Amino acid sequence: MTDIKTVCVYCGSGPGTNPHFVEGAKAFGKALAENGVGLVYGGGSIGLMGAVASSALDHGGRVTGIIPDFLTARENALARAQEMIVTHDMHERKRLMFERSDAFVALPGGVGTLEELVEQLTWQQLGRHSKPILLANIDGFWEPLLALLAHMRATAFIRPTLAVDILKAERIEDILPKLRAAAAKVPEAEKELSPSVARRL
Repeated sequence: MTDIKTVCVYCGSGPGTNPHFVEGAKAFGKALAENGVGLVYGGGSIGLMGAVASSALDHGGRVTGIIPDFLTARENALARAQEMIVTHDMHERKRLMFERSDAFVALPGGVGTLEELVEQLTWQQLGRHSKPILLANIDGFWEPLLALLAHMRATAFIRPTLAVDILKAERIEDILPKLRAAAAKVPEAEKELSPSVARRL
């Protein structure tokens, strides 16, 4: 199936030091809107989160923000979003982000972005889902992580039988085509995380 209707974007609540990060976030928000793909994201209005969501909205896209109640003030929940879900905690937030999304994209970000990304990689590695996961490698931002994953494999902590199936795009315009190509290879039933498994994780 190649029909990706929603993409979850993990990214920083700050803008970072490189202006290309904000430019990339805005470009991806526009690309989502122009391709009729809904954005699911962390709900904030600042940093890269705000940039990708505001751009999607500015270009006629649909945005779902999912934010825990304790972050609504700190990250300035985006009032313009068509849907804003306020959760009790981070676990509920991440579960809903998973359930609402057909694929995952990590723009540059900090520890929170990394944690959300690695959780999806872990679930995928354990066979809990097969939704595409992609690194938006703007100006090589994710190269240190890719090097670490290679090091983990070289030292046998990522065993040959355990695939870490992560996509990478250097250009924003390549993201959606790569996600669609990856999704086309996966049977629909394999993309879902069962409710019982989600509760245990």
